[in-house]
Amino acid sequence: MQPNLIEHIKKYVELNDEQNQLVLANIMPIALKKKSYLLEEGQICSSLYFVEKGCLRFFFINDKGTEQITQFAIENWWIADYMSFDTQSPSQFYIQAIENTEVYAFDYHNQEKVFSQLPQLERYFRLVLHRAYSAAQLRMKYLYDFTKEESYQHFITRFPEFVQRIPQYMLASYLNLTPEYLSEIRKNTF
Repeated sequence: MQPNLIEHIKKYVELNDEQNQLVLANIMPIALKKKSYLLEEGQICSSLYFVEKGCLRFFFINDKGTEQITQFAIENWWIADYMSFDTQSPSQFYIQAIENTEVYAFDYHNQEKVFSQLPQLERYFRLVLHRAYSAAQLRMKYLYDFTKEESYQHFITRFPEFVQRIPQYMLASYLNLTPEYLSEIRKNTF
């Protein structure tokens, strides 16, 4: 059985068996227990991570000492601190498993080597990153346009798979709400 990663790549570009093997030879599976870290502030993000199974959160700790979640990632999503990865400089973020999680790591040093041998993989990443960047731009618009209630409604409508998987306090952090206010919104919604 092929990893979800290979199937995901094939949704965007064609790969033959030999090319599949090249990709598989240059990624590393990592199993994470719930609450363990894939990346911590100050470390260099040395890989791009594809979520094969599980759920991760991407966050920073603000000046008040509060965690601020900026992204979640579930099956078939990529996650990384792209600034740290691209510049090989210390990260300002954390990536933590919300549940037991399996990822594939695509190492910084292997990336260029694989791209030179497999140019369609570079196309794959360009397409995936364009979609991710577009989603991030839309999220910024929603942060400014939507009321707190509209943000919550939009999230649960657009991403119902997260509602059952992530704790309420994490959803509150992602939506920039207090857990108490999110509780109020939920109470008035149902």
